[in-house]
Amino acid sequence: MFEDIDVSQLVETYVIPYGLNILFAILIYVIGKIVVGILIGVFGKVMARSKYDDMLVDFLKSILTAILMLFVIIASLNELGVNTTSLVAILGAAGLAIGLSLQGSLQNFAAGVMLLVFRPFARGDFVEAGGTAGVVKDITIFTTLMTTPDNKEIIVPNGAIYGGNIVNFSAKETRRVDMVVGIAYDADLKKAKEILLEMVAADERILKDPEPTVAVSELADSSVNFVVRPWVKSADFWAVKFDFTEAVKLRFDQEGIGIPFPQMDVHVHKTES
Repeated sequence: MFEDIDVSQLVETYVIPYGLNILFAILIYVIGKIVVGILIGVFGKVMARSKYDDMLVDFLKSILTAILMLFVIIASLNELGVNTTSLVAILGAAGLAIGLSLQGSLQNFAAGVMLLVFRPFARGDFVEAGGTAGVVKDITIFTTLMTTPDNKEIIVPNGAIYGGNIVNFSAKETRRVDMVVGIAYDADLKKAKEILLEMVAADERILKDPEPTVAVSELADSSVNFVVRPWVKSADFWAVKFDFTEAVKLRFDQEGIGIPFPQMDVHVHKTES
């Protein structure tokens, strides 16, 4: 049976054509991958010069790479004789089915795109969003990675962040520290105010402009309350708040100004039986 087979004809008819097709398909894939890498590199440099956020650049590069490589793979399969028209139709139908089954994930994907395009925060910002607060470490296709002040890692769905309020504590260079200081009703009001103004002026971290506010805000049940509202650099916010609160207590003790605490007067009436 094998003696009837013309080996040379077999080689010319099948081996050489299919071998060349396989070789060309491999060349298309290899060269296409190199070209895609060059294009992505150029795209990254252009975006970097435009001063776009690194997270947005990385996100767009990953999406663009996937799209271009899909075209390269289709071109390679077409060289092998695969019916790419049917393949594209199958991929489209599969994509639709997957999309319908992963609506929540697609919502997170769309939210991630919007976060990267409109950039309500950047990597390294301290934000309150999605029901939690922390420092933004990265934005991926579906989630945002955050680290809390006590160094816990939180992964938040992008949809939960984009669908709610976003408070960015790092967006501005300065912040106002809001503090309430109460003194006893029998304490020297003017002296207490002078001390607070002196302490605000003495702290080099507190900005002169905008001018800090020290004023009586409330005659409460058991105290006269001052509001102390200095402006500081965002990085100094917590340090100033903690240090000033401690310093006020020590200084008021030194000056004999009482800081009241909640009290209750109980009157006992004796009734004759």
